[in-house]
Amino acid sequence: MIQPDLGNATIYVFIVLGMLWIGNVRYSYVLIGLAAVVGGILLFYTLFNSYNQEIKTYLEDHNKGHWYQRINTYIHPDEASADAKRQTEYAKIAIGSGGLAGDGYMQGESKNRKFIPYTYSDSIFVVVGEEFGFQGAAVLLLLYFVFIYRMIIIAYQCIDIKGSFIIIGIASMLVFQIFQNVGMMIGLMPLTGITLPFVSYGGTSLLLNMLSIGLVFSIRAHQEKYTLED
Repeated sequence: MIQPDLGNATIYVFIVLGMLWIGNVRYSYVLIGLAAVVGGILLFYTLFNSYNQEIKTYLEDHNKGHWYQRINTYIHPDEASADAKRQTEYAKIAIGSGGLAGDGYMQGESKNRKFIPYTYSDSIFVVVGEEFGFQGAAVLLLLYFVFIYRMIIIAYQCIDIKGSFIIIGIASMLVFQIFQNVGMMIGLMPLTGITLPFVSYGGTSLLLNMLSIGLVFSIRAHQEKYTLED
């Protein structure tokens, strides 16, 4: 939040939700939480529309005008300026131009991608969709699904509940990163600076994800050790 990096700060919320899930939280608490989330979204939408200009002025005065632009473009795409929605529009066009099979590896440098910043990092899914098409994007998402599924299985097999909490927290972090990164490129989510795990260029992101998976492997190894000793 201080940097400011609202996108990555939001990940902590989903880590907590994942840990609550593995902790067998009561269904009544889940319903109350869902009601609070839905109510919060509706309240935010109402206040954002009612005090749109005041919110814009406040964020711009505090050097966070890009927050307003991204939220306003997501909620009111028809009213947003051409510059504000340029990245999302060209991202969808570039992904759609890949068709079923894509243009081929290193063959997708279309004119649409020239208007998309950070195609090697935050916007890497655009490259995948354009060069490998729907098939390539589907295979990538399928690999992510298998990856997350295996992590959940390991978490359920843990003897020590602390290991389960760690793994589910890591899985929640990766799920949100994947959903947010892909979603913002196809118009389902607002734009924010979140990388696509193990695909986007970036030393910090890659290091953090590899350390996280190292923790999962370590927990799995100790799980097998305890099983053999028993």
